[in-house]
Amino acid sequence: MKLIGNTILITGGGSGIGLAFAERFIKTGNKVIVCGRRENVLQQAKEKVPNLITRVCDLEMESERVALFDWVTANFPDVNVLVNNAGIQLRYNVLKADARDNWSYFSKEITTNLEAPCHLSMLFAIYFAAKETAAIINVTSGLAFTPFAIAPIYSATKAALHSFTISLRHQLSETSVKVIEVAPPAVNTSLGGAGLHTQGEPLDAFSDGIFNDLAEGKMEIGYGTSVARLRMSRDEIDVYAEKLYQATKNLIE
Repeated sequence: MKLIGNTILITGGGSGIGLAFAERFIKTGNKVIVCGRRENVLQQAKEKVPNLITRVCDLEMESERVALFDWVTANFPDVNVLVNNAGIQLRYNVLKADARDNWSYFSKEITTNLEAPCHLSMLFAIYFAAKETAAIINVTSGLAFTPFAIAPIYSATKAALHSFTISLRHQLSETSVKVIEVAPPAVNTSLGGAGLHTQGEPLDAFSDGIFNDLAEGKMEIGYGTSVARLRMSRDEIDVYAEKLYQATKNLIE
């Protein structure tokens, strides 16, 4: 992927992986737009990275996704890269979950992690296909390949986004649009809540590693423990998922 001279939209770009990517894209000579639900978080991001362009957007709402596309393409017609990074992770015991009266709490993972990136990818794919160079980068997870049983819907959405990304790559293979998947391991961010990923990979080291692979033109990118998971056999996946569950099930008991 060309890492200079792009106009890039990053969802969930106010903090964590999204903001780390935004910083690196700006440093390599790109214009970067980030969106997120919380204006105060976006403001803090802009204070840290003054060249950021920010936009408040609730990706759970179809109308706001369309409005985001219309706003970006009208105000920044050179946009040629979409990074679908926004995501939420919930951990729970399904036997204790109130899915009858509180389904909206759980379904927001499906909307944010799967529906939104699929919708935005389809909106921008048509626009990008007319560009000389363009890319759609979908941030999935190592958990797309080895499910994290205490975060069942999160794992399922990432697996589905992985599958969608493969299909999108095939459909756009005869256009200028590169379709790239980034599958992080646990990274030290606030995903799932503050303090839950403190044993993950350092954010800066992870982001630098991903950018090295982007520069090399890789289409499916892991880091750390997720590298091996991208190519595990079914038997290896079963063993890994069982070990992961046994090591973490106490967190939802």
